[in-house]
Amino acid sequence: MPPLRSWPEDARRGVLGVFTDIDDTLTTEGAITADALAALGALKSAGLHVIPITGRPVGWSEPFAQAWPVDAIVAENGAVALVRVAGGRLRKLYQQPSAERAENFARMQRVLARIEREVPGARRAQDSAGRETDIAIDHSEFTQLPQERIDEVVALMRSEGMNATVSSIHINGWYGAHHKLSGARWIARTLLDLDLDAQIGRWVYVGDSTNDVLMFEHFPHSVGVANIRRFAGQLSHEPAYVTEGERGAGFSEVARAVLSLR
Repeated sequence: MPPLRSWPEDARRGVLGVFTDIDDTLTTEGAITADALAALGALKSAGLHVIPITGRPVGWSEPFAQAWPVDAIVAENGAVALVRVAGGRLRKLYQQPSAERAENFARMQRVLARIEREVPGARRAQDSAGRETDIAIDHSEFTQLPQERIDEVVALMRSEGMNATVSSIHINGWYGAHHKLSGARWIARTLLDLDLDAQIGRWVYVGDSTNDVLMFEHFPHSVGVANIRRFAGQLSHEPAYVTEGERGAGFSEVARAVLSLR
């Protein structure tokens, strides 16, 4: 992974917006750092679009969608978005219709119970109460699961017909065709009336783990914060560049690289 300083100036000049993961990309030890929050504000003040896209639940994301200087937050791996409307209220947007969400939710709860019953040490993530369109098993946030157990959870989810991805802290599973990339395309079209694929060379994606691989593959200007090296050997597609700093400090590097030429 080439260092961020090798990112060409011409490419940086044309940047229109930034998509970013949240956990261990904007946050450090579970909280956004002051420099990362300032970087979000600087990007917005410069007229760029800023959209975090995360595997975290929509309920968990609500206070951040209200407080952070962002266009929206896309939660649950692309399934649902939070957008501020008049009066500072939040509007929820969904990719799946309500009847489909209800059916999927019931199926997912059965799978979640099976995982906790059959995989030793597997426990649902503590943010599970805020989830509407997926389930999550904690592997590194409050519970430490060895790789063999993580692999068992992923295999069980997939055996039940679910999509499954592994973030820096959770194993997420869901029903439906959505993922982070489709969520990015959807919110760009819905919120900005923009064809993301037609302008993808003017967007940056910043992430930190294996569930960012699809984004690394499709965004020519993709950046891994330095802690991405934790997943060395597990990435089918690496980011185009990597920062010197980890987590929030790494995201701040990306913002400085973009803003230095504006």
